[in-house]
Amino acid sequence: MDGNGNGEGKVYVGNINVSARKARKLLMSDLKLGKLVDWGTAFSLWPIHLTTSCCGCEFAAAWSPRYDNEQHGALPWIGPRQTNMIIIEGTVTKKMACAVRIVWEQMPQPKFAIAMGACALDGGIFYNSYNIVRPWQIVPVDVYIPGCPPRPESVAKSIIMLQKKIREKQVASKFVEEGWRPDKEYVIPKEDLCSWWRG
Repeated sequence: MDGNGNGEGKVYVGNINVSARKARKLLMSDLKLGKLVDWGTAFSLWPIHLTTSCCGCEFAAAWSPRYDNEQHGALPWIGPRQTNMIIIEGTVTKKMACAVRIVWEQMPQPKFAIAMGACALDGGIFYNSYNIVRPWQIVPVDVYIPGCPPRPESVAKSIIMLQKKIREKQVASKFVEEGWRPDKEYVIPKEDLCSWWRG
């Protein structure tokens, strides 16, 4: 603003969205901060876990002193609003699907999902049950861990695979630059998962 003392002046107003887009492009592309964002995201994964079956024991063992998954840059947390990764451990019923979706929607972007165990992959021994929902029908899953139940080493391997995906495909920096993850748009539940709860 350029004033001359008698109340007259000039104000220059621009489109803030255009300016923000240009600033993001400058920081991410030209100044190469994208690699730093991807590196930082890959090594600060805070998983929240939904234990619905026996895979929870293996999840707990994965962060025990013997296996120490914290050394890979992942630390389990309890509040979805402070986490960026969800690990679905085991069978998901129609009632549980509502809770999974609510937790997923509370998590800040960019966020990631891991499905752990045969039940999470395709229902496991409950594959033909009327009451089972596959996790990939609720949230976009990045990594699958097969096994019944999978070993703690498998959990560590899945975290390393997710870190590799974040850094090679530049998932976090692309999200910061573009504001969305086009590879994960296809997972929108076709039915209201919480209809039983809303009444």
